[in-house]
Amino acid sequence: MRFTPLLIILLVSCEFFRPKETITELPIAHANDQYLYGSDLDGLFPANVSAADSAKLAAKYIDDWVRKQMMISKSTQFIDLNEAEIERKVLDYRYALIVHSYIKGYIDENLNEEVSDEEINKYYEEKSDNFLLKQSIVKCSFVQVPKTAARISTFRRDWRSYPTDNVDEVKSYISQFASKSYIEDSSWVFFDDVIYGTPLETLTNKDQFLSRTKSSETSNDTHIFFLKIFDFKASNEISPLEFIREDIVNIIINKRKIALQKELEEKIYEEAKQQGLFEVFDR
Repeated sequence: MRFTPLLIILLVSCEFFRPKETITELPIAHANDQYLYGSDLDGLFPANVSAADSAKLAAKYIDDWVRKQMMISKSTQFIDLNEAEIERKVLDYRYALIVHSYIKGYIDENLNEEVSDEEINKYYEEKSDNFLLKQSIVKCSFVQVPKTAARISTFRRDWRSYPTDNVDEVKSYISQFASKSYIEDSSWVFFDDVIYGTPLETLTNKDQFLSRTKSSETSNDTHIFFLKIFDFKASNEISPLEFIREDIVNIIINKRKIALQKELEEKIYEEAKQQGLFEVFDR
């Protein structure tokens, strides 16, 4: 069974600060001066599990608890344990979880996730320098064919005029014989992803290759690789909008989330101020 950070922290908190004099039930385990009670396991396991599975989960939990207590005991021998500091951190963590849940609920309820083309274009124009490509991208068609495939010469001839002509012939051949292909020539893709596993992978200057190449055929011991470049953007150029459109949408939505959080914080502060719920004293 995995323990979430919250569960671990709360259990540690309970074990350090639980008033033992209030406990009347018999423990089910103890480690050094710490005790584990049956009630500590209440609600930890799904209600619909069988008795056998429940027993296994309980046994695993108890074993994990003992191991944790031993780790805590050993750690306190080498670390100066300040219980007040631990309690403060537990309370801070609890506060952070509560606030995070409240803020998330407010954002989920009020967030507008519709982003218009106008907003996307405006952000791209204003922030385009932030979208420099770290590697080259291409619009291309790529086919990998085993050397043992039939009618390679026929395919090579059809490929020369593709995609202007022989589209059906090329697609038919690819469906029968290609071990890998990419013919979505209207979409931008990373050039490194296209040439991975091909002889072109070792190119020392890929941008120069793209600037000089419209069509390429290479091979290794087992395959022939056909490549056509229809357009490219070199590394350090500004990315085309269509390539980063989804990124921009996510950025705009995240900015809205931040704005909503600030709006909520300001709203709560002003309401508390008007109601006199806090006071800052002069020093």
